[in-house]
Amino acid sequence: MATPDPDRREDSAPPPVRGRRRAQVLAAVQYVVVMGGAAWLLWRGAAAMQYEWQWARVPELLMAGGRPGPLLLGLFATLRISVLAMGLAAVLGVGLALANLSASWSAVRLSAALIGLVRNTPLIVQVSLFYFVIAPVFGIDRFWSGVASLALFESVFIAHIVRSGLLAVPVGQWEAGMALGLGRGVLLRRVVLPQMLRLMLPPLTNTAVSLVKDSAIVSVIALFELTTAGRNAISDTYMSFEIWLTVAALYLALTFAMSLAARALERRLARPYQT
Repeated sequence: MATPDPDRREDSAPPPVRGRRRAQVLAAVQYVVVMGGAAWLLWRGAAAMQYEWQWARVPELLMAGGRPGPLLLGLFATLRISVLAMGLAAVLGVGLALANLSASWSAVRLSAALIGLVRNTPLIVQVSLFYFVIAPVFGIDRFWSGVASLALFESVFIAHIVRSGLLAVPVGQWEAGMALGLGRGVLLRRVVLPQMLRLMLPPLTNTAVSLVKDSAIVSVIALFELTTAGRNAISDTYMSFEIWLTVAALYLALTFAMSLAARALERRLARPYQT
């Protein structure tokens, strides 16, 4: 029986570089086709409505007289709301995760009940109930009502992420750290947390992106942010297509920048563990 030649390359297996280039070209073609189809549908819809485009008036909604226009101010407000809500959601999520993993029966049941209630009800209902029912009791203003509603909604998803990250770290890591005499704080900071972050960063990024998009729902309580600014601009100019497309582009730019930053952080966290 003839032995196979290790230097011989199978004709059916293309070189890896060529395969990657072919995949990149195919992905680029698919992207162009999808975007072209979306542009065609938008153009046909506007033509059927006999819509007159007024793109020349859009820049003044972004920058007016050297100052940020209403849409840009709305983007800044959305960013502020999202950052505050994400920080509060992280604190609440960690607390819910620890309560769910605690030895207390009441803490486990209460955290599970809260997670189930928040996760299985629409965010728009939660925002309305919080603003019209809970906020007046505690004297919470419109801004913090929107921030708190978003934070509570996203905290239940963060709780699942943190809980999964804690359970994913092998028990042997905890035991090894305690055997070395490390305190609980040092053990969490130096041993457990780096491993958790590598696992939690992708889902946390998805949660942050979802929070930015969900922030549009606080427009139901007339809280000023990007979507509210877009609605106000449409009421003033009647440029529905141009403004909504601009608003969508601003949301896309913000979430895409967040994804790039998270990807760079993920690569940095993974670098020390590469072999």
